[in-house]
Amino acid sequence: MKRVMTSDDRTRVMGNGVGKTAGLTPRERFQRVMAFEKPEGRLPMVEWAAWWDKTTDRWKTEGLSADLDWEGTLRHFGLDVLVCVGVSPHSAGIQNQADYDRIKSGLFLEENIAGAVRHAASLRERHERGEVIIRIWLDGFFWYPRRLFGIENHLFAFYDHPDLMHQINRDLTAFNIKYLNAVLDVLTPDMVGFAEDMSYNNGPMLSKEAFDEFLLPYYRQVVPVAKARGVPVLVDTDGMLEDMIPWLLDAGMDGIYPLERQSGVDVARIRKNYPRLLMMGGYDKMVMNKGEMAMRAEFERLLPVMRTGGFIPSVDHQTPPGVSLENYRTYIRLFGEYAARACDAGAPSVP
Repeated sequence: MKRVMTSDDRTRVMGNGVGKTAGLTPRERFQRVMAFEKPEGRLPMVEWAAWWDKTTDRWKTEGLSADLDWEGTLRHFGLDVLVCVGVSPHSAGIQNQADYDRIKSGLFLEENIAGAVRHAASLRERHERGEVIIRIWLDGFFWYPRRLFGIENHLFAFYDHPDLMHQINRDLTAFNIKYLNAVLDVLTPDMVGFAEDMSYNNGPMLSKEAFDEFLLPYYRQVVPVAKARGVPVLVDTDGMLEDMIPWLLDAGMDGIYPLERQSGVDVARIRKNYPRLLMMGGYDKMVMNKGEMAMRAEFERLLPVMRTGGFIPSVDHQTPPGVSLENYRTYIRLFGEYAARACDAGAPSVP
């Protein structure tokens, strides 16, 4: 018989300061929020990108065990384990069609897909038990040409090398579909995320016309592969992304992350304008070294949206090295408190 959860269960404090809850697995919590359902007890507690290596290096000088690996560190802090499975085609600098033709044979390798499939297979049993949440990484159609060209040459390439840009994205599309199908034969992930970073602090780095010509046709080929299996598809683009949301919806996307506060992203405004858009991230990393009051105020800012469903709160990018171990432990304690408050009985219902 399933035990009924009490308020004591939600607020019981363990050694690492995070309230523990019985019942749902981490994967079930994640899936329920992504389905705009309110999970029992608390929201999932994840770090979608976790920490910079310099951050954990600092923490090890402040008392964090040097023996902890990445997953061990997540579990030490009481976080749910969100694993990224991905394969990125090898990249090298190019300037023109001849350069691309020269390196192409070393880019889209079957052996890279096979390695990612082995990684997925190694996680399958734990994933099926709900112990881990799985995010699939796909290089996107802005991100990958930029890796080949470099930042400045990529922006010129939309005008100087349009045919080559299309060829790269056609080749990437075929690779992404092959990779995605191979992983889907092993397990059904909890989300797919396109790496793009095509916005900056003031808005998109490309026009709507360039998006429609160079990215949209390829999204429309890859996105349905995941959605046919019921897997939500989100786009990772830093900076001010709000103007791009209609573009992404037109491409079939379900959501966005990491919702960087420094650029002015407002999760409450997004939720009002797009009630069924999935979001992940949103917590301003720049307040994490300013003490408990500042960190609590940031959770208070996010709490109304946390209660609406479809929002996985997380640091809006990797926790920076300026955050001490004591700071981070305070953040985790507050995260547990607000993850539970978002699911309290009597809280506003999801739309």
